[in-house]
Amino acid sequence: MSEDGTTSKAPEPSGVDLARVALRAAKEQARARGAAAQEKRQARRGGGLRSGARADGRDPLPLGAAINRLITERGWETPAAVGGVMGRWPQIVGEDLAKHCVPLRYDEDPDERVLTVQCDSTAWATQLRLLAPRLVARLNEDLGQGTVRLIKVLGPGGPARRFGPLRAPGSTGPGDTYG
Repeated sequence: MSEDGTTSKAPEPSGVDLARVALRAAKEQARARGAAAQEKRQARRGGGLRSGARADGRDPLPLGAAINRLITERGWETPAAVGGVMGRWPQIVGEDLAKHCVPLRYDEDPDERVLTVQCDSTAWATQLRLLAPRLVARLNEDLGQGTVRLIKVLGPGGPARRFGPLRAPGSTGPGDTYG
């Protein structure tokens, strides 16, 4: 307490002291803005993680490895394998048979698992029906047991049925000679 009965306060900064206080406050504000900007940049780059000398999950992958990873993650192993079979059809069944029989589709339903094949003549369709059990075994050897249960063989499709003035009454058309 002072002599006049009032409490004394610390002297107000002035001159050089005032400049030092202002400089210190400006530095703290700048440091805070810089830290916020640094955090923002790090968040954009992946949370501040930096790639090092060792491999991690963020490193680029070769195309083949990336596709294999995608196939595995999505559960596309069987469709991709069957698609590979359709691409290698001549090596699997032989050149002669591949010229006359073409795989159309694969039904991957667990109850079905049917490979549908279209032949260009009834003779080749008959030949493929006779070879079907051995072909199923060969495909399952390549793809994994139980991947293909049945090969459905389709004969040639007949010409388009035309209904017009040149059609004989009562005939079923040229479709009765195919199949």
